[in-house]
Order: sequence, then structure tokens, then C-alpha cells
Amino acid sequence: MKMTELYKSKLCTADEAVSIIESGSRVYISGNAATPYRLVEALAGRRDELTNVEVVHVLLLGHDPLSEPGMEGHFRHLSLFVGPADRKAVNEGKADYFPIFLYEIPKLFDPERKALPLDTAIIQTSLPDEHGFLSLGVENLATKAAAEKAKQLIVQVNDRMPRTLGDCFIHISRATRITEVSEALPELEIGEPTEIEKKIGAYIADLVDDGATFQLGIGGIPNAALSAMDGKKDLGVHTEMVSDGVVEAIEKGIITGAKKKLHPGKVIATFMLGTKRLYEFADNNPLFELHPGEYTNDPFVIGQNNDMVAINSAIEVDLTGQICSDSIGYKIFSGIGGQVDFIRGAARSPGGKPIIAMASTTKDESISKIVPHLKEGAGVVTSRGDVHYIVTEYGVAYLHGKSLRQRARELIGIAHPKFRDELTYFAKRHNFL
Repeated sequence: MKMTELYKSKLCTADEAVSIIESGSRVYISGNAATPYRLVEALAGRRDELTNVEVVHVLLLGHDPLSEPGMEGHFRHLSLFVGPADRKAVNEGKADYFPIFLYEIPKLFDPERKALPLDTAIIQTSLPDEHGFLSLGVENLATKAAAEKAKQLIVQVNDRMPRTLGDCFIHISRATRITEVSEALPELEIGEPTEIEKKIGAYIADLVDDGATFQLGIGGIPNAALSAMDGKKDLGVHTEMVSDGVVEAIEKGIITGAKKKLHPGKVIATFMLGTKRLYEFADNNPLFELHPGEYTNDPFVIGQNNDMVAINSAIEVDLTGQICSDSIGYKIFSGIGGQVDFIRGAARSPGGKPIIAMASTTKDESISKIVPHLKEGAGVVTSRGDVHYIVTEYGVAYLHGKSLRQRARELIGIAHPKFRDELTYFAKRHNFL
């Protein structure tokens, strides 16, 4: 059968596509900017027909009809990274959070491991090429593994999804059903960095040498760090996520990848999240390669890059260097994600620099983010044994290979001045100083 005929034989409406999902099954939904909204809405429309359907996902963007009131007993989220769509449900006990290193997520779907075998995967892709291959576009984190391991595959083909390159293709013969849409991808715009973020960005940039390869996320601090890197030469990118700031740095000639030891000349990532400008720039662009998360986030792969700089954030850091970045006390806020993957990968890299960057306080300066001890219920994402650099607007603390006494001094030195006496009092009381 010709590819065009095979493709057409699988086409159906969104309602028809999700009709193959049964009660008691486990369904994976691709996330980030590749969340298949049309199919999710269609699945929610089957509420009265379905019970005990488990919905597995990483970060879902936008409105989530499967978490609305009345969905209890019909759909239950199994969240591998919590976001605005499911945060309330997780903290109310109506959904489940799975703490896991990002690079290990795809292994969960292997039927032989019996951890989270999938009955169905629902994904969003680009249009097929002449050979019948669908690009996973802006999200490849765990989607390729889910699409390959699930018993059945439902595909939302979007003619506005960029065709990205790399290890990110699924053949139409794998699809059970296909529905077509023409929808703009969700965009995430980041405003101008604050003065505090600019100060932090400048400290980070000072740690980055010419020819280094870096990983960073999205937000004011990463954007400020990129802006502060003007004048740097031949930087490379091996990251979990690509945002608009990378495009700007490429256009300025800051990022060339020329000195990379692994995939020289390429921007390596597992998903993209930004604006239309990013998506159009990445479309069919050989400069970018999207690979599954089990590759991009494997610390042993990351460590093959020389001078690997990993830039991540934290909710709070205690005086011994323990990092909490997924919860506020008992309240789950996000997930482990790729922080530990890249912290450990950068630590393995010759000349690598694992960095945790954050403002010293919350926005209103009422709460210090450098604390005597983590809140009750707070989870340690990055251990005190993994931590190296901590950066705030007050400077850089280097903790690796240092005693608790030395760590306390370093961290108090980069805390907000109005909290330093309180931190010092606690440190002395508990014999840290």
C-alpha cells in the first residue's frame, strides 16, 4: 500500500480516534507545546462512558478538562512532572505524582519492567513526509518511547507543528488512528529580566568560558544569563529544553557548537518551548536535533561534553546545601525533571560546572530562599553531595568538597543581607559555625 493510501486509511475524527480507549486502561498524553488538545477534549467528552482511566504525562500546558470537577472516578492523572494543569488535583489527592529522574521516565513504559506499561499513547506530530515518517516536532522527551511501547497509538497530526530533526520520528504504520488539526502551538513569552535576574545572569556568565557547552531552562534568569554572554565565542548547547533565547544567541554568533566534543555544530535538546519565532526557526533546521530524554538527560551522555555548564533553579536551599526544587513543604509544585540529570552530568564533564541559580528571596523579599533547614515535608531533589555552585544576586557560593562549616559561611555570604543575622544565629546554635 502506498504511503498516502495508508495514511488516509487511518484518518478519522477526534471522537472516533479516542473511541478505542477502554475503561481501566492507561493512556499516555504528550505534553509541553505538543499537548494534543483536540484529542484530550474528545477524551473528556467520553466521561460518562469511561471509568478508572489512568492518564500518564509529563508537563501538560493549558486547560486540562480531565481534571475538572466531576471527572473523579473517570480519569486519574499519573503525573511525572506537575504543572498548573494538574497541580491542584495532585495536592488534593485526586491525582498522583511520581518523583523520577527525567532520563529514567521512558524506561517506565517498557512492558517487561511492569512499572507503567501503556495501553494507548496519544501524541501530536507534524505532517508525514513522503516516506511516511511523522516528526514529533517540539516534544520528544518521553513521547517516542510511549509511541513505540504502547499497544495502540492515536496521532493528532498538526500542519502547524514544525518538522524537527534528530531521533524524533514515528512511522505512520505504527499509528492505530490519525486525526488532523490545524492549530497554532501554545506560546510562552518571557518578559525582560528584572535587575535581580540581570545580576544573577552576570555572575553565571562569568563562570562560562569560551567553547563551553551549556544547559538551561526557561525564565528570567536563563534569559539574563544568555544576554550576559554577549562576546562569548563558540558556545554549544546540550540541554533538555530550547527557548527563544537560544535563537537570539545563535543569530548573534555566540552559539556555534564548533568546540563541542559530542555532536559538534548541533543544538541537542529533547523539547522546545517558546514563541512562534522559535518554532519557525527550528522547522526543518539541521542545526537542531531533538532526541529522547533517555539520551539527552543521561548523565553519562551529558558528561561526554567538555566544559559542560548546567544551570538550574531551586525553591529553597538549606545551610548544608540541600536543594528543594519540586515542593513547597508538603505541597508538590513541579517535579524532579532534569535537574539532577544535568547536575551530575556536568559534574562528570571535564571542566564542568553544575550551577543552581535563584533570587535570594521571594519577590516581596519577605522570605529567604537560603534557609536554616528545609520546610517540613520539603523534598531534597539535589543532595548536598551533588551541589557545586549556588548563585544569587549577591554572588557565587562554591560548596563542593567543603565542610558544613564552610558551606554555611558561603551560603550566608550570598543570602539577602536582612536574613544573614538570623542564618548566622541558627548556624552557631547548631554548631555549623
